Amino acid sequence: MSESTATLPNSLQKPLNRFYEFLRSEKGLSLHTQRNYKQQLETMAEHLVSMGLEHWDQIDAAWVRQLASKGMRDGMKPSSIATRLSSLRSFFDFLILRGDLSANPAKGVSAPRKQRPLPKNLDVDEVGQLLEVDDDNDPLSIRDRAMMELMYGAGLRLAELVDINIKDIKVSAGEIRVVGKGDKERKVPFSGEAKEWVGRWLKHRADFANGDEKALFVSKQGVRISHRNVQKRMAEWGQKQGVASHISPHKLRHSFATHVLESSNNLRAVQELLGHENISTTQIYTHLDFQHLAQAYDQAHPRAKKKDNS
Repeated sequence: MSESTATLPNSLQKPLNRFYEFLRSEKGLSLHTQRNYKQQLETMAEHLVSMGLEHWDQIDAAWVRQLASKGMRDGMKPSSIATRLSSLRSFFDFLILRGDLSANPAKGVSAPRKQRPLPKNLDVDEVGQLLEVDDDNDPLSIRDRAMMELMYGAGLRLAELVDINIKDIKVSAGEIRVVGKGDKERKVPFSGEAKEWVGRWLKHRADFANGDEKALFVSKQGVRISHRNVQKRMAEWGQKQGVASHISPHKLRHSFATHVLESSNNLRAVQELLGHENISTTQIYTHLDFQHLAQAYDQAHPRAKKKDNS
């Protein structure tokens, strides 16, 4: 591993040297960990010098937060920033132990959280490829089509789909009563293809369901269909239709949210439809929508691409 070659002022270097000796003699840390601490701390010391600072007690919490932000801008991983902050906290604790510092400015500073990956979704053409199929009179295929149409048409969670009872759905009105996370109830509209296919499934349901079964969607055994069975059937359907993306209930829900937001630009409405308690949860779809807009811009705008000078 490369070591820093810059010469630091004694006011910065001497406390570091004492800390390195402390790590070797009293902490018993591995050579690898010692080198990592040294690399991190001397990089930060060089940053201090570049700002015209020459003493460790000139650092405050604002500077430490700025250091973490700079790491993000420079493309550091959150885990690497956390390591940098950890080494700084340990060093400051050592200075406090020696009486060279009264408080640890890095103590309350956390590394930026790892960004949540954006949910994958199907584009409109893929949804068409998945759902626009030749008429199939097989009752279980009708059930599967109804589940997918309802999931995409109403943006349901897998658990919400499985938990729907007959009494919860009004096909003619295009309305479902859904019990979501935290046992919170909401009414969700659906229409068009979902109404048609749920209606068709209801004509066959009695041939499968046990006499006292309340579930809207049942298995061949006549009981409420399981989460795993829904996932398996949807994945197999996607393969049969030749859709490149792996089909899952979550992907249909994400696709519903993305497509409704693209069409309406109404984040609050999407929040209500998805049953999100906080709009911050729904805002991840604004990033997806922006990706869609940015891609359209790059493809359509006459000055979006650099000219080929070759």
